Amino acid sequence: MNFASDNVSPFCPEILEALSAEAKSNAPAYGGDDISQQLDHAFSELFDKEVAVIPVATGTAANCINLSALVSPYGGIICHHEAHINEDESTGVAFFTGGAKLIAMDGPTAKLEADALDRFVAGQVNRGVHSVAPECVAITQATELGTVYRPDEVAAIGDVCRKHGLRLFMDGARFANAVAHLDCSPADITWKAGVDAISFGATKNGAMAVDAIVLFDTSLKHRVEQARKRSGHLHSKHRYLATQLLAYVKNDVWLKNAAHANKAAATLGDILIGRGASLAHPADGNELFVNLSSELASRLRDAGVMFHPWPSLGADIYRFVAAWNTDIGQITELNTTLG
Repeated sequence: MNFASDNVSPFCPEILEALSAEAKSNAPAYGGDDISQQLDHAFSELFDKEVAVIPVATGTAANCINLSALVSPYGGIICHHEAHINEDESTGVAFFTGGAKLIAMDGPTAKLEADALDRFVAGQVNRGVHSVAPECVAITQATELGTVYRPDEVAAIGDVCRKHGLRLFMDGARFANAVAHLDCSPADITWKAGVDAISFGATKNGAMAVDAIVLFDTSLKHRVEQARKRSGHLHSKHRYLATQLLAYVKNDVWLKNAAHANKAAATLGDILIGRGASLAHPADGNELFVNLSSELASRLRDAGVMFHPWPSLGADIYRFVAAWNTDIGQITELNTTLG
């Protein structure tokens, strides 16, 4: 059982079926095909608002190209120090934005808090051209520690951004898991709460290789498309990215997959807690951060369970990530296997 990451999962049957159907004929390149032309409409219905959609093949490209349209090369992006763009994108943000600086701050369980953010922004020292002025706030939904922002929390951050004239960006690599957990409309935690743009994750949740840049400010579309081309992320066979995204949102496949992953994580958590483990903090989505004894960790590994230590949270903290295809029956059987 591989709980190392949801990136280890295959792509789901709905994606495979859609790609197979689209692999039988020629079509215009670079987004000129009929499938690609359906993206804006499909996602506008999903978010209950006119949006612009630009697909790319990786989450790094989705985040960094997105941010390049929201900040200047000399601007600052406030994020949590645990944010993926800060911890795991290398120097990608600076590269794609032409030099924008990440300004990291703290917050419980990898979440920014509106009041603390307000004080943090107000406390930034302005030395004119010698300092970096914040231009954007970036939040992660669900966070890198598996927690989820509620609609009111995102809206409060959105209010702070408007107060200080900042853009609000959402890294939604696990956005589906957050929506499944909250059982809310995607609009409630995005544009209605003040979000300007989101990276809509798909690869971790059943797609082969695609994430979507979704712009609630559609005037940014041309700028993002130019940045995508310049960075080498415009696919000639664009229709295969679009095909994945359309199949992903059709019939709520994205939510079905995420709900399953969340349920699998909860099932595993219950079993581990029943054996003396404890959660480092509440698990809202498909990620668990668990305090395990060395004995239980060894027994899990001996049973064929794969997971990672997470030393930034403590010496005995481990991360388990469930995926859309995680076998819940196999998790239940693990309880017997452990004896």
